[in-house]
Amino acid sequence: MNKYAHDVIVPNTESNLNKKTQVAEMFNTIAGKYDFLNRFLSAGIDIWWRKKAINELKKINPKIVLDVATGTGDVALMTYKKLHPEKIYGIDISNGMLELGRKKIKQKGLENKIELKQGDSENIIFDTNFFDGITVAFGVRNFENLEKGLLEMYRVLKPGGKLVVLEFSKPKQKSFKFLYQFYLSKLAPGLVQAFASNKKAYQYLNNSVFAFPEGQKFLNIMHGIGFTQTYLQPLSLGICTIYCGTKV
Repeated sequence: MNKYAHDVIVPNTESNLNKKTQVAEMFNTIAGKYDFLNRFLSAGIDIWWRKKAINELKKINPKIVLDVATGTGDVALMTYKKLHPEKIYGIDISNGMLELGRKKIKQKGLENKIELKQGDSENIIFDTNFFDGITVAFGVRNFENLEKGLLEMYRVLKPGGKLVVLEFSKPKQKSFKFLYQFYLSKLAPGLVQAFASNKKAYQYLNNSVFAFPEGQKFLNIMHGIGFTQTYLQPLSLGICTIYCGTKV
């Protein structure tokens, strides 16, 4: 397995814990503020990004869907609302995030349609050729081994099934890129500190975004795993990107 720069970036460089454990602890710590901070820091545009990603599954009319790194279940809930599959499973390594997600699902009366489980994206707890579609929103940067996570998602997809990844990327326009870098590296962590105690969580966000193999590099990695019909779609001047691929 190849290793990539973001694979070794961790929330706390002073800790001896591996990335997976640190990421789980980080999200447990910020779980209560996570949804609010997403809306606040993105001015709500993250909801539109998620909806655009989910729309990429519309043509295949999936019956069984997996949402990897589901967090508090936002994408799982949006997927049900937009596509009405028979069943959606969400997995995440953070129990704190999952507990909040289950509460949201219960409030909507969707316990029979959406099920959230604690699970590792690099050792997915489902059978081979199980899912019609898989979504991952802002989660692949947190994989301890990117290729292993992609291989697992490929394994559990049915032939003809589709993977949709939504991930942060870096704008290409020079003037906007400078403003974005300043916001992500300086302003956002400071704003977070005003609402939550874990400033390191959003400093980690900045570091992992800038180390991630985005654009064609990521499509090449997907190709290497075995995905075909791959393509990407930048959103909001390149702040984030949708990546798609199909299992043969």
